[in-house]
Amino acid sequence: MKRKWFQLVSTFIHNGYPGFLIINNIYTGFLKNFCGPGLNCHSCPASFFTCPLGILQNFFISIRLLPWQVLIGSFFYILSFLLLFGLLLGRFICGWLCPFGFFQDLIYKIPFFKKKMHIPLQTRCYLKFLFLIFFVIVLPLSIVNEFGYGILWFCKYICPAGTLEAGYFNLLIKPSLLYFIGLVFYLKTLILLFLIILCLIDLRFFCKNICPLGFIYGTFNKIGLLRLSFNQNNCNSCKICEKVCPSNLSIPEEINSVECIRCLNCLKICPTKAIKLEMRKPYEVSNCKA
Repeated sequence: MKRKWFQLVSTFIHNGYPGFLIINNIYTGFLKNFCGPGLNCHSCPASFFTCPLGILQNFFISIRLLPWQVLIGSFFYILSFLLLFGLLLGRFICGWLCPFGFFQDLIYKIPFFKKKMHIPLQTRCYLKFLFLIFFVIVLPLSIVNEFGYGILWFCKYICPAGTLEAGYFNLLIKPSLLYFIGLVFYLKTLILLFLIILCLIDLRFFCKNICPLGFIYGTFNKIGLLRLSFNQNNCNSCKICEKVCPSNLSIPEEINSVECIRCLNCLKICPTKAIKLEMRKPYEVSNCKA
Protein backbone atom coordinates (compact mmCIF):
# COMPACT_ATOMS: atom_id res chain seq x y z
CA MET A 1 0.00 0.00 0.00
CA LYS A 2 1.30 3.45 -0.89
CA ARG A 3 2.31 5.80 1.90
CA LYS A 4 -0.36 8.36 1.01
CA TRP A 5 -3.09 5.81 1.76
CA PHE A 6 -1.60 5.11 5.19
CA GLN A 7 -1.53 8.85 5.81
CA LEU A 8 -5.12 9.27 4.66
CA VAL A 9 -6.38 6.42 6.86
CA SER A 10 -4.41 7.76 9.85
CA THR A 11 -5.86 11.23 9.32
CA PHE A 12 -9.38 9.82 9.42
CA ILE A 13 -8.58 7.74 12.51
CA HIS A 14 -7.32 10.89 14.24
CA ASN A 15 -10.26 12.94 12.97
CA GLY A 16 -13.09 10.50 12.41
CA TYR A 17 -15.79 11.90 14.67
CA PRO A 18 -18.85 12.79 12.55
CA GLY A 19 -20.97 13.91 15.50
CA PHE A 20 -19.59 17.45 15.47
CA LEU A 21 -21.82 18.15 12.48
CA ILE A 22 -24.86 17.41 14.65
CA ILE A 23 -23.90 18.72 18.08
CA ASN A 24 -21.74 21.62 16.78
CA ASN A 25 -19.10 20.84 19.36
CA ILE A 26 -15.89 18.86 19.82
CA TYR A 27 -15.78 15.18 20.77
CA THR A 28 -15.48 14.70 24.56
CA GLY A 29 -15.98 10.93 24.85
CA PHE A 30 -13.86 8.08 26.19
CA LEU A 31 -11.19 8.21 23.47
CA LYS A 32 -10.24 11.75 24.50
CA ASN A 33 -8.44 10.11 27.44
CA PHE A 34 -5.80 8.87 24.98
CA CYS A 35 -3.17 10.56 22.84
CA GLY A 36 -2.99 10.19 19.09
CA PRO A 37 0.59 9.68 17.86
CA GLY A 38 0.62 12.53 15.32
CA LEU A 39 0.43 16.30 15.61
CA ASN A 40 -3.34 16.79 15.67
CA CYS A 41 -5.22 19.34 17.76
CA HIS A 42 -7.26 18.14 20.73
CA SER A 43 -9.82 20.88 20.03
CA CYS A 44 -10.44 19.99 16.40
CA PRO A 45 -14.21 19.25 16.21
CA ALA A 46 -13.59 15.89 14.51
CA SER A 47 -10.66 14.77 16.68
CA PHE A 48 -11.02 11.60 18.74
CA PHE A 49 -7.75 11.97 20.66
CA THR A 50 -5.64 14.43 22.62
CA CYS A 51 -2.31 15.80 21.41
CA PRO A 52 0.90 14.58 23.10
CA LEU A 53 2.29 18.12 23.16
CA GLY A 54 -0.90 19.40 24.78
CA ILE A 55 -0.72 16.75 27.51
CA LEU A 56 2.96 17.54 28.06
CA GLN A 57 2.28 21.27 28.45
CA ASN A 58 -0.69 20.59 30.73
CA PHE A 59 1.57 18.56 32.98
CA PHE A 60 4.06 21.41 33.32
CA ILE A 61 1.44 24.10 34.01
CA SER A 62 -0.08 21.84 36.68
CA ILE A 63 3.14 21.39 38.66
CA ARG A 64 2.57 24.67 40.54
CA LEU A 65 -1.06 23.86 41.33
CA LEU A 66 -1.47 20.15 42.03
CA PRO A 67 0.16 17.78 44.56
CA TRP A 68 2.62 15.23 43.22
CA GLN A 69 0.23 12.41 44.09
CA VAL A 70 -2.15 13.76 41.44
CA LEU A 71 0.54 14.63 38.89
CA ILE A 72 2.39 11.33 38.98
CA GLY A 73 -0.29 9.57 36.96
CA SER A 74 -0.12 12.16 34.17
CA PHE A 75 3.67 12.08 34.24
CA PHE A 76 3.91 8.32 33.79
CA TYR A 77 1.17 8.33 31.17
CA ILE A 78 2.84 10.82 28.81
CA LEU A 79 6.29 9.37 29.51
CA SER A 80 5.09 5.84 28.73
CA PHE A 81 3.31 7.04 25.59
CA LEU A 82 6.36 8.81 24.18
CA LEU A 83 8.69 5.93 25.08
CA LEU A 84 6.38 3.34 23.55
CA PHE A 85 5.79 5.10 20.24
CA GLY A 86 9.33 6.48 20.12
CA LEU A 87 10.99 3.09 20.59
CA LEU A 88 8.57 1.22 18.33
CA LEU A 89 8.30 3.66 15.45
CA GLY A 90 10.38 6.81 15.98
CA ARG A 91 9.80 9.30 13.17
CA PHE A 92 8.00 6.68 11.10
CA ILE A 93 5.03 8.39 12.78
CA CYS A 94 5.96 11.66 11.05
CA GLY A 95 6.27 10.04 7.64
CA TRP A 96 3.25 7.74 7.72
CA LEU A 97 0.82 8.62 10.53
CA CYS A 98 0.93 12.35 11.29
CA PRO A 99 -2.10 14.28 9.94
CA PHE A 100 -0.23 17.58 9.78
CA GLY A 101 2.66 15.90 8.00
CA PHE A 102 0.14 14.62 5.45
CA PHE A 103 -1.25 18.15 5.11
CA GLN A 104 2.24 19.45 4.30
CA ASP A 105 2.76 16.71 1.71
CA LEU A 106 -0.52 17.67 0.02
CA ILE A 107 0.07 21.41 -0.15
CA TYR A 108 3.58 20.87 -1.56
CA LYS A 109 1.91 19.36 -4.62
CA ILE A 110 0.37 22.76 -5.41
CA PRO A 111 2.26 24.44 -8.29
CA PHE A 112 4.47 27.09 -6.71
CA PHE A 113 8.07 28.22 -6.58
CA LYS A 114 10.11 25.30 -5.19
CA LYS A 115 13.45 25.54 -3.43
CA LYS A 116 15.20 23.15 -1.06
CA MET A 117 16.48 25.12 1.91
CA HIS A 118 19.71 23.41 2.82
CA ILE A 119 19.74 24.23 6.52
CA PRO A 120 22.40 22.09 8.27
CA LEU A 121 21.09 19.07 10.14
CA GLN A 122 22.51 20.25 13.46
CA THR A 123 20.88 23.68 13.07
CA ARG A 124 17.48 22.08 12.40
CA CYS A 125 17.85 19.92 15.50
CA TYR A 126 18.73 22.95 17.62
CA LEU A 127 15.72 24.88 16.31
CA LYS A 128 13.27 22.11 17.19
CA PHE A 129 14.98 21.58 20.53
CA LEU A 130 14.56 25.28 21.36
CA PHE A 131 10.86 25.19 20.48
CA LEU A 132 10.47 22.12 22.71
CA ILE A 133 12.39 23.56 25.66
CA PHE A 134 10.95 27.06 25.64
CA PHE A 135 7.39 26.76 24.32
CA VAL A 136 6.52 23.29 25.65
CA ILE A 137 8.45 23.17 28.93
CA VAL A 138 10.03 26.39 30.27
CA LEU A 139 7.33 28.98 29.50
CA PRO A 140 4.36 26.82 30.60
CA LEU A 141 6.27 25.95 33.76
CA SER A 142 7.52 29.40 34.72
CA ILE A 143 5.01 32.05 33.61
CA VAL A 144 1.56 32.15 35.22
CA ASN A 145 -1.38 34.55 35.24
CA GLU A 146 -2.91 36.29 38.27
CA PHE A 147 -4.79 33.11 39.17
CA GLY A 148 -1.63 30.99 39.23
CA TYR A 149 -2.38 29.17 35.98
CA GLY A 150 0.20 28.70 33.26
CA ILE A 151 -0.39 28.92 29.51
CA LEU A 152 -0.07 26.26 26.82
CA TRP A 153 2.41 28.44 24.96
CA PHE A 154 3.03 26.24 21.93
CA CYS A 155 -0.66 25.49 21.48
CA LYS A 156 -1.82 29.07 22.01
CA TYR A 157 0.82 31.04 20.10
CA ILE A 158 2.61 28.74 17.63
CA CYS A 159 0.95 25.48 16.60
CA PRO A 160 -0.29 25.75 12.98
CA ALA A 161 -2.25 22.50 13.32
CA GLY A 162 -4.22 24.06 16.17
CA THR A 163 -4.94 27.22 14.20
CA LEU A 164 -6.16 25.29 11.18
CA GLU A 165 -8.05 22.45 12.87
CA ALA A 166 -9.36 24.05 16.05
CA GLY A 167 -9.47 27.70 15.04
CA TYR A 168 -11.02 27.65 11.59
CA PHE A 169 -12.97 24.39 11.82
CA ASN A 170 -14.66 25.58 15.02
CA LEU A 171 -15.51 28.86 13.32
CA LEU A 172 -17.22 26.89 10.56
CA ILE A 173 -19.51 25.06 12.96
CA LYS A 174 -19.90 27.95 15.40
CA PRO A 175 -19.97 31.27 13.49
CA SER A 176 -20.85 33.03 16.75
CA LEU A 177 -17.19 32.56 17.78
CA LEU A 178 -16.31 35.33 15.32
CA TYR A 179 -17.31 37.84 17.99
CA PHE A 180 -14.59 36.52 20.32
CA ILE A 181 -11.70 36.64 17.86
CA GLY A 182 -8.81 38.74 19.13
CA LEU A 183 -5.23 39.69 18.37
CA VAL A 184 -3.81 36.25 19.22
CA PHE A 185 -5.97 34.58 16.58
CA TYR A 186 -4.86 37.06 13.93
CA LEU A 187 -1.21 36.56 14.86
CA LYS A 188 -1.61 32.77 14.73
CA THR A 189 -3.28 33.09 11.34
CA LEU A 190 -0.26 35.04 10.07
CA ILE A 191 2.04 32.32 11.44
CA LEU A 192 -0.08 29.64 9.74
CA LEU A 193 -0.02 31.48 6.39
CA PHE A 194 3.72 32.08 6.66
CA LEU A 195 4.37 28.40 7.37
CA ILE A 196 2.07 27.30 4.55
CA ILE A 197 4.06 29.47 2.12
CA LEU A 198 7.32 27.99 3.40
CA CYS A 199 5.88 24.47 3.06
CA LEU A 200 4.82 25.28 -0.52
CA ILE A 201 8.44 26.22 -1.25
CA ASP A 202 10.29 23.57 0.79
CA LEU A 203 8.64 20.21 1.47
CA ARG A 204 7.71 19.75 5.15
CA PHE A 205 9.41 22.94 6.32
CA PHE A 206 7.54 22.80 9.64
CA CYS A 207 8.54 19.17 10.24
CA LYS A 208 12.17 19.83 9.48
CA ASN A 209 12.68 23.03 11.43
CA ILE A 210 10.02 23.60 14.11
CA CYS A 211 7.97 20.59 15.24
CA PRO A 212 8.83 19.67 18.87
CA LEU A 213 6.95 16.36 18.63
CA GLY A 214 9.05 15.35 15.65
CA PHE A 215 12.18 16.16 17.65
CA ILE A 216 11.03 13.93 20.51
CA TYR A 217 10.33 11.00 18.17
CA GLY A 218 13.56 11.65 16.28
CA THR A 219 15.68 11.14 19.39
CA PHE A 220 14.62 7.48 19.25
CA ASN A 221 15.61 6.94 15.61
CA LYS A 222 19.01 5.42 16.36
CA ILE A 223 17.96 3.33 19.34
CA GLY A 224 14.43 2.32 18.37
CA LEU A 225 13.28 -1.02 17.01
CA LEU A 226 12.65 0.32 13.50
CA ARG A 227 15.73 1.34 11.53
CA LEU A 228 17.24 1.63 8.06
CA SER A 229 20.37 -0.30 7.14
CA PHE A 230 22.79 0.60 4.35
CA ASN A 231 24.97 -1.82 2.39
CA GLN A 232 27.95 0.13 1.07
CA ASN A 233 28.97 -2.74 -1.20
CA ASN A 234 25.71 -2.44 -3.14
CA CYS A 235 25.87 1.35 -3.49
CA ASN A 236 26.91 2.78 -6.87
CA SER A 237 27.06 6.39 -5.55
CA CYS A 238 24.32 7.62 -7.90
CA LYS A 239 22.90 9.80 -5.08
CA ILE A 240 19.37 9.44 -6.43
CA CYS A 241 18.30 8.61 -2.86
CA GLU A 242 19.30 12.10 -1.69
CA LYS A 243 17.29 13.74 -4.46
CA VAL A 244 14.03 12.14 -3.28
CA CYS A 245 14.64 12.65 0.46
CA PRO A 246 12.08 15.11 1.88
CA SER A 247 14.37 15.80 4.84
CA ASN A 248 17.36 16.80 2.66
CA LEU A 249 19.61 14.22 4.33
CA SER A 250 23.08 13.05 3.36
CA ILE A 251 22.87 9.30 2.74
CA PRO A 252 24.14 7.07 4.27
CA GLU A 253 25.69 9.36 6.91
CA GLU A 254 22.35 10.68 8.19
CA ILE A 255 20.08 7.76 7.31
CA ASN A 256 19.11 7.07 10.94
CA SER A 257 19.48 10.62 12.21
CA VAL A 258 16.92 12.62 14.16
CA GLU A 259 15.62 14.06 10.87
CA CYS A 260 14.81 10.83 9.00
CA ILE A 261 11.00 10.50 8.84
CA ARG A 262 11.17 6.91 7.53
CA CYS A 263 9.22 7.80 4.38
CA LEU A 264 11.16 5.01 2.58
CA ASN A 265 11.55 7.06 -0.61
CA CYS A 266 15.25 6.21 -0.65
CA LEU A 267 14.57 2.50 -0.18
CA LYS A 268 12.04 2.39 -3.02
CA ILE A 269 14.09 4.31 -5.56
CA CYS A 270 17.51 2.72 -4.91
CA PRO A 271 18.40 0.80 -8.12
CA THR A 272 20.84 -1.52 -6.33
CA LYS A 273 18.74 -2.18 -3.20
CA ALA A 274 21.47 -0.85 -0.92
CA ILE A 275 18.95 0.36 1.67
CA LYS A 276 16.72 -1.90 3.74
CA LEU A 277 14.15 -1.42 6.49
CA GLU A 278 14.86 -3.60 9.51
CA MET A 279 13.27 -4.33 12.86
CA ARG A 280 16.00 -4.34 15.48
CA LYS A 281 15.89 -7.14 18.02
CA PRO A 282 14.91 -5.89 21.51
CA TYR A 283 18.28 -6.76 23.02
CA GLU A 284 19.98 -4.60 20.36
CA VAL A 285 18.10 -1.43 21.27
CA SER A 286 21.11 0.02 23.08
CA ASN A 287 23.20 -0.25 19.89
CA CYS A 288 23.26 3.27 18.47
CA LYS A 289 25.27 2.61 15.32
CA ALA A 290 23.54 3.39 12.07
